[in-house]
Amino acid sequence: MLHPRSFTPARLTVGAAALALCATAGAAQLTLNVTVENLAPSNSISFAPLHLGFNNGSFDAFNSGQTPTAQIISVAEGGSGSAWHPAFAATDPGATRGTIAGRLDSGQTRSATFQVDAQANPFFTFASMVVPSNDFFIGNDSPTRYRLFDAAGNLLLSSIEQTAADIWDAGSELFDPAAAAFVGNNNLRTPQNGVVSANFAELAGFDGLPTAAGYVFTSGLAADTNVYRIRFEVVPEPGTYALIAGGLLAVGWSTRRRRPPSSSVVSA
Repeated sequence: MLHPRSFTPARLTVGAAALALCATAGAAQLTLNVTVENLAPSNSISFAPLHLGFNNGSFDAFNSGQTPTAQIISVAEGGSGSAWHPAFAATDPGATRGTIAGRLDSGQTRSATFQVDAQANPFFTFASMVVPSNDFFIGNDSPTRYRLFDAAGNLLLSSIEQTAADIWDAGSELFDPAAAAFVGNNNLRTPQNGVVSANFAELAGFDGLPTAAGYVFTSGLAADTNVYRIRFEVVPEPGTYALIAGGLLAVGWSTRRRRPPSSSVVSA
């Protein structure tokens, strides 16, 4: 065990410099692991694939109280995002976009890794259809609602959580269990010609219906019920590990070189 006095200012400077170099190396370009989790009660809502983008804050897919755009309808009515991604790319060509594929049932998690320029694209935008529904979804109303990185490229948020109160009704399709995804025929659609609004209470209208996953649906949602989590984790690059190891070795070598020789005690 090293004695506390062995950590002189000079030796601490060596370690600090190595760790500072690790922190700044590749600060703009980084690898980010994104994990999504369905927090809803058992036999309650599921989620379609999550469409996401790391961006400059210019892509605004929808606004509360306004007519839904084609891009958000492509998410809310079928989960595909077929119009969402092209519109995102046209608005912000430098954004990093992607999808975490697969239906997400209660208790399930899925992950994907993205290469992100944290300084050029500090904001995070997402959208996912809520099922069963005709046109419900989760997503950020304001394009600058979630700033993931500061000006230096450091991660500001480790997670984003959504409650039932964060569920949106696109207002594009009339409520109809027979035409709802997950419990009916999603190809049967009746236009609503409404506006985007917060709405989770209507999901209770699907209670008692068998779902595509084989369980009988029970909403079980209150406004403050947690339903979805998105977690972010920066993945250190291989070079960062080498820098950390080098810095620690330098500290250890410096300490070892300056350690006074141990004295021998001779018994009479």
